[in-house]
Amino acid sequence: MKRALVTGGVGLIGSHVADLLVREGWTVRVLDNLEPQTHRRGKPAWLNARAEFVEGDLTDRATMHAALAGIDVVFHQGAYGGYMPEIAKYVYVNSFGTAQMLEIIREENLPIKKIVVASSQAVYSEGAATCPAHGLVFPTVRTVQQLRRGDWAVHCPICDEPTTSAPTPEHAPVGGETVYGLTKVDQEKLVLLWGKQVGVPTVALRYSCTYGPRQSIFNPYTGVIAIFCTRLLNGLPPVLYEDGAQTRDFSFVEDIARANLLVAESDALDGLPVNVGSGCGVPIREVAAQIGEALGIHIAPEIHGEFRPGEMRHLTSDTTRIRAGVGYAPQTDLLTGVRRYLEWIRQQSDVKDYFTEAAQGLKAKGIVHKAARPS
Repeated sequence: MKRALVTGGVGLIGSHVADLLVREGWTVRVLDNLEPQTHRRGKPAWLNARAEFVEGDLTDRATMHAALAGIDVVFHQGAYGGYMPEIAKYVYVNSFGTAQMLEIIREENLPIKKIVVASSQAVYSEGAATCPAHGLVFPTVRTVQQLRRGDWAVHCPICDEPTTSAPTPEHAPVGGETVYGLTKVDQEKLVLLWGKQVGVPTVALRYSCTYGPRQSIFNPYTGVIAIFCTRLLNGLPPVLYEDGAQTRDFSFVEDIARANLLVAESDALDGLPVNVGSGCGVPIREVAAQIGEALGIHIAPEIHGEFRPGEMRHLTSDTTRIRAGVGYAPQTDLLTGVRRYLEWIRQQSDVKDYFTEAAQGLKAKGIVHKAARPS
Protein backbone atom coordinates (compact mmCIF):
# COMPACT_ATOMS: atom_id res chain seq x y z
CA MET A 1 0.00 0.00 0.00
CA LYS A 2 1.42 3.40 -0.98
CA ARG A 3 1.83 5.99 1.75
CA ALA A 4 1.34 9.67 0.89
CA LEU A 5 1.92 12.96 2.66
CA VAL A 6 -0.30 15.78 1.40
CA THR A 7 0.95 19.14 2.64
CA GLY A 8 -1.77 21.78 2.67
CA GLY A 9 -4.10 18.81 2.71
CA VAL A 10 -7.09 20.66 4.16
CA GLY A 11 -7.08 23.32 1.43
CA LEU A 12 -8.99 23.40 -1.83
CA ILE A 13 -6.65 21.24 -3.90
CA GLY A 14 -4.93 19.31 -1.12
CA SER A 15 -8.18 18.04 0.39
CA HIS A 16 -9.38 16.73 -2.97
CA VAL A 17 -6.00 15.07 -3.58
CA ALA A 18 -6.29 13.41 -0.16
CA ASP A 19 -9.83 12.22 -0.88
CA LEU A 20 -8.83 10.74 -4.23
CA LEU A 21 -5.81 8.96 -2.77
CA VAL A 22 -7.94 7.45 0.02
CA ARG A 23 -10.45 6.20 -2.55
CA GLU A 24 -7.60 4.67 -4.53
CA GLY A 25 -6.41 2.71 -1.49
CA TRP A 26 -3.46 4.85 -0.41
CA THR A 27 -2.56 5.45 3.23
CA VAL A 28 -2.73 9.23 3.58
CA ARG A 29 -1.28 11.69 6.06
CA VAL A 30 -2.47 15.29 5.84
CA LEU A 31 -0.38 18.21 7.13
CA ASP A 32 -2.02 21.63 7.40
CA ASN A 33 -1.61 24.64 9.68
CA LEU A 34 -5.26 25.73 9.17
CA GLU A 35 -4.19 29.20 8.03
CA PRO A 36 -6.76 31.60 9.56
CA GLN A 37 -7.03 33.64 6.37
CA THR A 38 -8.48 30.55 4.67
CA HIS A 39 -9.90 28.53 7.58
CA ARG A 40 -11.50 31.12 9.85
CA ARG A 41 -13.61 28.49 11.59
CA GLY A 42 -10.79 26.04 12.21
CA LYS A 43 -10.72 22.46 11.02
CA PRO A 44 -13.43 22.02 8.36
CA ALA A 45 -15.93 19.19 8.19
CA TRP A 46 -14.56 17.93 4.88
CA LEU A 47 -11.30 16.64 6.38
CA ASN A 48 -11.22 12.98 5.36
CA ALA A 49 -11.81 10.77 8.40
CA ARG A 50 -9.72 7.98 6.85
CA ALA A 51 -6.64 10.21 6.58
CA GLU A 52 -4.26 10.89 9.46
CA PHE A 53 -4.37 14.61 10.25
CA VAL A 54 -1.36 16.52 11.57
CA GLU A 55 -1.96 20.16 12.46
CA GLY A 56 1.33 21.94 12.01
CA ASP A 57 3.38 24.31 9.90
CA LEU A 58 5.59 23.15 7.07
CA THR A 59 8.16 25.78 8.12
CA ASP A 60 8.67 23.96 11.44
CA ARG A 61 11.53 21.53 11.04
CA ALA A 62 10.46 19.07 13.73
CA THR A 63 6.90 19.02 12.39
CA MET A 64 8.08 18.30 8.86
CA HIS A 65 10.51 15.63 10.01
CA ALA A 66 7.71 13.78 11.78
CA ALA A 67 5.25 14.26 8.91
CA LEU A 68 7.70 12.75 6.40
CA ALA A 69 8.31 9.60 8.44
CA GLY A 70 7.21 6.44 6.64
CA ILE A 71 6.11 8.26 3.48
CA ASP A 72 6.55 7.08 -0.11
CA VAL A 73 5.16 10.01 -2.11
CA VAL A 74 4.86 13.68 -1.15
CA PHE A 75 2.12 15.78 -2.74
CA HIS A 76 3.43 19.22 -1.80
CA GLN A 77 0.34 21.43 -2.05
CA GLY A 78 1.04 23.61 0.99
CA ALA A 79 1.71 27.27 0.19
CA TYR A 80 0.71 30.82 1.03
CA GLY A 81 -1.27 32.07 -1.94
CA GLY A 82 -3.28 34.78 -3.63
CA TYR A 83 -2.74 38.53 -3.83
CA MET A 84 -2.01 39.08 -0.15
CA PRO A 85 0.23 42.08 0.61
CA GLU A 86 2.84 40.16 2.61
CA ILE A 87 6.29 39.64 1.15
CA ALA A 88 8.32 37.92 3.84
CA LYS A 89 5.58 35.39 4.60
CA TYR A 90 5.40 34.25 0.98
CA VAL A 91 9.14 33.69 0.88
CA TYR A 92 9.23 32.04 4.31
CA VAL A 93 6.36 29.63 3.73
CA ASN A 94 6.75 28.84 0.04
CA SER A 95 10.46 29.14 -0.68
CA PHE A 96 12.02 28.38 2.70
CA GLY A 97 9.39 25.78 3.62
CA THR A 98 10.03 23.85 0.43
CA ALA A 99 13.81 24.12 0.70
CA GLN A 100 13.74 22.89 4.29
CA MET A 101 11.53 19.92 3.39
CA LEU A 102 13.99 18.85 0.68
CA GLU A 103 16.90 19.32 3.05
CA ILE A 104 15.27 17.11 5.69
CA ILE A 105 14.66 14.32 3.17
CA ARG A 106 18.26 14.46 1.95
CA GLU A 107 19.99 14.87 5.31
CA GLU A 108 17.91 12.16 7.00
CA ASN A 109 18.15 9.92 3.93
CA LEU A 110 14.40 9.37 4.02
CA PRO A 111 13.14 6.81 1.48
CA ILE A 112 10.87 9.19 -0.42
CA LYS A 113 10.13 7.71 -3.83
CA LYS A 114 8.55 10.76 -5.51
CA ILE A 115 7.56 14.39 -4.98
CA VAL A 116 4.76 16.14 -6.86
CA VAL A 117 4.88 19.87 -6.20
CA ALA A 118 2.08 22.35 -6.82
CA SER A 119 3.37 25.08 -9.10
CA SER A 120 1.21 27.63 -10.90
CA GLN A 121 0.56 29.44 -14.15
CA ALA A 122 1.74 32.47 -12.14
CA VAL A 123 5.32 31.46 -12.99
CA TYR A 124 4.81 32.87 -16.49
CA SER A 125 5.38 36.58 -17.05
CA GLU A 126 2.68 36.73 -19.71
CA GLY A 127 0.83 34.16 -21.75
CA ALA A 128 2.14 33.24 -25.19
CA ALA A 129 0.81 35.27 -28.11
CA THR A 130 0.64 35.35 -31.89
CA CYS A 131 1.94 38.36 -33.81
CA PRO A 132 0.74 38.78 -37.44
CA ALA A 133 4.33 39.46 -38.50
CA HIS A 134 6.40 37.30 -36.15
CA GLY A 135 4.21 34.30 -35.31
CA LEU A 136 4.40 32.77 -31.83
CA VAL A 137 6.05 35.16 -29.39
CA PHE A 138 6.55 35.32 -25.65
CA PRO A 139 5.78 38.87 -24.54
CA THR A 140 7.27 40.35 -21.40
CA VAL A 141 5.10 41.68 -18.60
CA ARG A 142 3.21 44.85 -19.45
CA THR A 143 4.80 47.87 -17.81
CA VAL A 144 3.07 49.95 -15.17
CA GLN A 145 3.46 52.96 -17.47
CA GLN A 146 1.55 51.17 -20.25
CA LEU A 147 -1.23 50.13 -17.89
CA ARG A 148 -1.55 53.60 -16.42
CA ARG A 149 -2.40 54.80 -19.92
CA GLY A 150 -5.26 52.32 -20.02
CA ASP A 151 -3.52 50.32 -22.73
CA TRP A 152 -4.38 46.76 -21.76
CA ALA A 153 -3.12 45.10 -24.97
CA VAL A 154 -0.25 42.65 -25.11
CA HIS A 155 2.27 43.93 -27.64
CA CYS A 156 4.75 41.94 -29.69
CA PRO A 157 8.21 42.10 -28.06
CA ILE A 158 9.77 42.46 -31.54
CA CYS A 159 7.59 44.99 -33.40
CA ASP A 160 5.34 46.32 -30.59
CA GLU A 161 2.15 45.58 -32.54
CA PRO A 162 -0.90 44.16 -30.69
CA THR A 163 -1.05 40.37 -30.49
CA THR A 164 -3.66 37.68 -29.99
CA SER A 165 -3.51 35.12 -27.20
CA ALA A 166 -2.06 31.66 -27.87
CA PRO A 167 -1.74 28.52 -25.71
CA THR A 168 1.31 28.81 -23.46
CA PRO A 169 3.75 25.84 -23.59
CA GLU A 170 6.04 24.85 -20.74
CA HIS A 171 9.11 26.17 -22.55
CA ALA A 172 7.76 29.73 -22.33
CA PRO A 173 10.01 31.98 -20.19
CA VAL A 174 9.26 31.98 -16.47
CA GLY A 175 10.02 34.72 -14.02
CA GLY A 176 7.17 35.37 -11.68
CA GLU A 177 5.94 38.95 -11.75
CA THR A 178 4.23 38.88 -8.34
CA VAL A 179 5.70 37.83 -5.01
CA TYR A 180 3.49 34.74 -5.07
CA GLY A 181 4.58 33.93 -8.63
CA LEU A 182 8.22 34.41 -7.72
CA THR A 183 7.95 31.94 -4.85
CA LYS A 184 6.18 29.43 -7.10
CA VAL A 185 9.18 29.65 -9.43
CA ASP A 186 11.33 28.97 -6.36
CA GLN A 187 9.26 25.96 -5.35
CA GLU A 188 9.27 24.24 -8.72
CA LYS A 189 12.92 24.96 -9.50
CA LEU A 190 14.03 23.81 -6.04
CA VAL A 191 12.11 20.55 -6.31
CA LEU A 192 13.11 19.73 -9.89
CA LEU A 193 16.78 20.62 -9.35
CA TRP A 194 16.91 18.70 -6.06
CA GLY A 195 15.30 15.67 -7.67
CA LYS A 196 17.94 15.53 -10.38
CA GLN A 197 20.75 15.93 -7.84
CA VAL A 198 19.62 13.21 -5.45
CA GLY A 199 17.93 10.88 -7.94
CA VAL A 200 14.37 11.16 -6.63
CA PRO A 201 11.65 11.53 -9.31
CA THR A 202 9.89 14.89 -9.13
CA VAL A 203 7.18 16.65 -11.13
CA ALA A 204 6.04 20.29 -10.94
CA LEU A 205 2.41 20.80 -11.92
CA ARG A 206 1.66 24.30 -13.17
CA TYR A 207 -2.00 24.64 -12.27
CA SER A 208 -4.31 26.99 -14.12
CA CYS A 209 -6.96 28.88 -12.10
CA THR A 210 -8.44 26.22 -9.84
CA TYR A 211 -11.93 26.43 -8.40
CA GLY A 212 -14.63 24.23 -6.94
CA PRO A 213 -16.20 23.10 -3.66
CA ARG A 214 -14.12 23.98 -0.58
CA GLN A 215 -12.62 27.09 -2.14
CA SER A 216 -12.45 29.46 0.79
CA ILE A 217 -15.32 31.94 1.15
CA PHE A 218 -13.23 33.82 3.72
CA ASN A 219 -10.09 34.63 1.74
CA PRO A 220 -10.68 37.78 -0.34
CA TYR A 221 -7.32 37.62 -2.11
CA THR A 222 -7.57 34.43 -4.10
CA GLY A 223 -10.06 32.75 -6.44
CA VAL A 224 -12.02 35.08 -8.71
CA ILE A 225 -14.98 32.68 -8.89
CA ALA A 226 -15.28 32.59 -5.09
CA ILE A 227 -15.00 36.39 -4.90
CA PHE A 228 -17.69 36.94 -7.55
CA CYS A 229 -20.00 34.48 -5.75
CA THR A 230 -19.67 36.10 -2.34
CA ARG A 231 -20.14 39.57 -3.81
CA LEU A 232 -23.31 38.65 -5.69
CA LEU A 233 -24.78 36.73 -2.76
CA ASN A 234 -24.39 39.91 -0.71
CA GLY A 235 -26.12 42.05 -3.35
CA LEU A 236 -22.86 43.60 -4.52
CA PRO A 237 -21.51 43.84 -8.06
CA PRO A 238 -18.47 41.86 -9.18
CA VAL A 239 -15.44 44.11 -9.58
CA LEU A 240 -13.45 43.61 -12.78
CA TYR A 241 -9.87 44.78 -13.14
CA GLU A 242 -8.68 46.41 -16.38
CA ASP A 243 -11.63 46.14 -18.81
CA GLY A 244 -12.74 42.64 -17.84
CA ALA A 245 -11.66 41.19 -21.19
CA GLN A 246 -8.58 39.45 -19.80
CA THR A 247 -8.78 35.69 -20.08
CA ARG A 248 -7.95 32.80 -17.78
CA ASP A 249 -7.84 29.04 -18.07
CA PHE A 250 -10.05 27.51 -15.36
CA SER A 251 -9.72 23.99 -13.95
CA PHE A 252 -12.20 22.20 -11.71
CA VAL A 253 -10.50 21.00 -8.56
CA GLU A 254 -11.33 17.30 -9.04
CA ASP A 255 -9.57 17.40 -12.42
CA ILE A 256 -6.49 18.91 -10.75
CA ALA A 257 -6.53 16.17 -8.10
CA ARG A 258 -6.68 13.50 -10.80
CA ALA A 259 -3.69 15.09 -12.56
CA ASN A 260 -1.69 14.69 -9.34
CA LEU A 261 -2.53 10.99 -9.15
CA LEU A 262 -1.73 10.39 -12.82
CA VAL A 263 1.75 11.91 -12.65
CA ALA A 264 2.46 10.20 -9.32
CA GLU A 265 1.75 6.79 -10.80
CA SER A 266 3.72 7.29 -14.01
CA ASP A 267 7.37 8.06 -14.76
CA ALA A 268 6.56 9.66 -18.13
CA LEU A 269 6.79 13.24 -16.86
CA ASP A 270 9.45 12.87 -14.18
CA GLY A 271 11.81 15.82 -13.90
CA LEU A 272 9.53 18.17 -15.80
CA PRO A 273 7.31 21.21 -15.27
CA VAL A 274 3.84 20.31 -16.55
CA ASN A 275 0.88 22.55 -17.38
CA VAL A 276 -2.50 21.43 -16.04
CA GLY A 277 -5.48 23.28 -17.47
CA SER A 278 -8.50 23.14 -19.71
CA GLY A 279 -6.73 24.56 -22.74
CA CYS A 280 -9.51 27.12 -23.05
CA GLY A 281 -9.22 30.82 -22.20
CA VAL A 282 -12.38 32.47 -20.85
CA PRO A 283 -12.86 36.25 -20.46
CA ILE A 284 -13.28 37.26 -16.81
CA ARG A 285 -16.40 39.31 -17.61
CA GLU A 286 -17.95 36.15 -19.09
CA VAL A 287 -17.21 34.26 -15.87
CA ALA A 288 -18.98 36.98 -13.88
CA ALA A 289 -21.98 36.77 -16.21
CA GLN A 290 -22.16 32.96 -15.95
CA ILE A 291 -22.10 33.11 -12.15
CA GLY A 292 -24.78 35.79 -12.06
CA GLU A 293 -26.97 33.77 -14.41
CA ALA A 294 -26.52 30.58 -12.40
CA LEU A 295 -27.36 32.38 -9.16
CA GLY A 296 -30.28 34.25 -10.70
CA ILE A 297 -28.73 37.49 -9.44
CA HIS A 298 -28.36 40.08 -12.16
CA ILE A 299 -26.06 42.87 -11.02
CA ALA A 300 -23.85 44.54 -13.61
CA PRO A 301 -20.13 44.34 -12.80
CA GLU A 302 -18.16 47.44 -11.90
CA ILE A 303 -15.13 48.43 -13.95
CA HIS A 304 -13.02 51.30 -12.62
CA GLY A 305 -9.93 50.97 -14.81
CA GLU A 306 -7.99 49.50 -11.90
CA PHE A 307 -5.14 47.08 -12.47
CA ARG A 308 -2.59 44.99 -10.59
CA PRO A 309 1.00 45.42 -11.81
CA GLY A 310 2.58 42.15 -12.86
CA GLU A 311 -0.73 40.47 -13.64
CA MET A 312 -0.81 38.74 -17.00
CA ARG A 313 -3.45 39.71 -19.56
CA HIS A 314 -4.10 36.30 -21.08
CA LEU A 315 -3.17 32.77 -20.08
CA THR A 316 -4.35 29.59 -21.74
CA SER A 317 -2.39 26.46 -20.87
CA ASP A 318 -0.95 24.33 -23.65
CA THR A 319 -1.72 20.89 -22.21
CA THR A 320 -0.03 18.82 -24.91
CA ARG A 321 2.61 17.49 -22.50
CA ILE A 322 0.26 16.12 -19.85
CA ARG A 323 -2.22 14.79 -22.42
CA ALA A 324 0.50 12.90 -24.28
CA GLY A 325 2.42 11.86 -21.17
CA VAL A 326 -0.29 10.44 -18.92
CA GLY A 327 -3.51 10.73 -20.93
CA TYR A 328 -4.89 13.59 -18.86
CA ALA A 329 -8.05 15.31 -20.07
CA PRO A 330 -10.32 17.55 -17.98
CA GLN A 331 -13.73 16.05 -17.29
CA THR A 332 -15.65 19.04 -15.92
CA ASP A 333 -16.46 22.05 -18.11
CA LEU A 334 -16.68 25.54 -16.64
CA LEU A 335 -20.46 25.82 -16.56
CA THR A 336 -20.85 22.45 -14.83
CA GLY A 337 -18.05 23.24 -12.42
CA VAL A 338 -19.49 26.63 -11.50
CA ARG A 339 -22.88 25.05 -10.82
CA ARG A 340 -21.27 22.48 -8.56
CA TYR A 341 -19.42 25.19 -6.68
CA LEU A 342 -22.62 27.19 -6.26
CA GLU A 343 -24.40 24.11 -4.88
CA TRP A 344 -21.66 23.89 -2.28
CA ILE A 345 -21.54 27.60 -1.44
CA ARG A 346 -25.31 27.69 -0.90
CA GLN A 347 -24.81 25.14 1.88
CA GLN A 348 -22.40 27.43 3.73
CA SER A 349 -23.73 29.66 6.46
CA ASP A 350 -23.05 33.37 6.84
CA VAL A 351 -21.47 34.04 3.45
CA LYS A 352 -20.02 37.55 3.78
CA ASP A 353 -18.21 39.92 1.47
CA TYR A 354 -14.58 40.17 2.52
CA PHE A 355 -13.40 41.69 -0.76
CA THR A 356 -14.41 45.32 -0.22
CA GLU A 357 -12.22 45.91 2.82
CA ALA A 358 -9.35 43.88 1.36
CA ALA A 359 -9.43 45.84 -1.91
CA GLN A 360 -8.94 49.09 -0.03
CA GLY A 361 -5.91 47.62 1.70
CA LEU A 362 -4.42 46.49 -1.61
CA LYS A 363 -4.81 50.00 -3.02
CA ALA A 364 -3.20 51.56 0.06
CA LYS A 365 -0.20 49.22 -0.27
CA GLY A 366 0.27 49.93 -3.98
CA ILE A 367 -0.78 46.46 -5.15
CA VAL A 368 -3.81 47.81 -7.04
CA HIS A 369 -3.41 50.90 -9.26
CA LYS A 370 -5.80 52.98 -11.34
CA ALA A 371 -5.31 53.95 -14.97
CA ALA A 372 -5.23 57.66 -15.71
CA ARG A 373 -7.24 57.20 -18.90
CA PRO A 374 -9.00 53.84 -18.91
CA SER A 375 -9.79 52.73 -22.45
